Amino acid sequence: MPRVLLIEDDQAVREGLQIALTYQGHTVEAVETGEEGLARLTGGTADVVVLDLMLPGMDGFEVCRRIRASGDLPIIMLTARNDDIDVVAGLEAGADDYVVKPAQARVLEARIRAVLRRTGGEPRQAGAAEAGPERHGDLAIDRAGLVVAKHGRPVALAPTELRLLLELSASPGRVLSRQQLLESVWDQGYLGDSRLVDACVQRLRSKIEDDPGAPAYVQTVRGFGYRFGPL
Repeated sequence: MPRVLLIEDDQAVREGLQIALTYQGHTVEAVETGEEGLARLTGGTADVVVLDLMLPGMDGFEVCRRIRASGDLPIIMLTARNDDIDVVAGLEAGADDYVVKPAQARVLEARIRAVLRRTGGEPRQAGAAEAGPERHGDLAIDRAGLVVAKHGRPVALAPTELRLLLELSASPGRVLSRQQLLESVWDQGYLGDSRLVDACVQRLRSKIEDDPGAPAYVQTVRGFGYRFGPL
């Protein structure tokens, strides 16, 4: 049963979502502030965090950054705002997805299920473990072990960042559109926002590129999308 940590300061929204998500089969722990949420996470009792943006005290952006800095726990940003700056800022802070309030419980439930499917990893292919890591320049990608290393040192990637890298690097030189990446990395048939892709690419570049401003691994093909290499 998925465990959800809901961080939401509005009591009516908090209680409504807690009831609705519990009815959908989740175990929901609901807190009012970011500080409370971070304290609850020290026990490692959540599978996904649903995080309000506008919180008293520590805001959702900072909470998101702190969660992401300490691990790869999936984060869905819950916000009353829908302008580009807030959405992009939230995604760049490390959120895996976002839902604009007033959020319908069934929409939030679908997003939670989707992000948990994405972070659950792909089934291993027979023989994959013997294949060993792929090497692309200074980057080593172990598809079986889901480990990425650069210059021999592990690179900590959030689940969505890892899935994006695995998808792009599976066919070096092939251009994939944002919609193709949304469907393959985020969720099949998912009607998402292409900004999810762009923000995730930026985060990925900051971790694997020598110069994120002149990327060698994840390259932009203007007007089409992204490709991995060629190196």
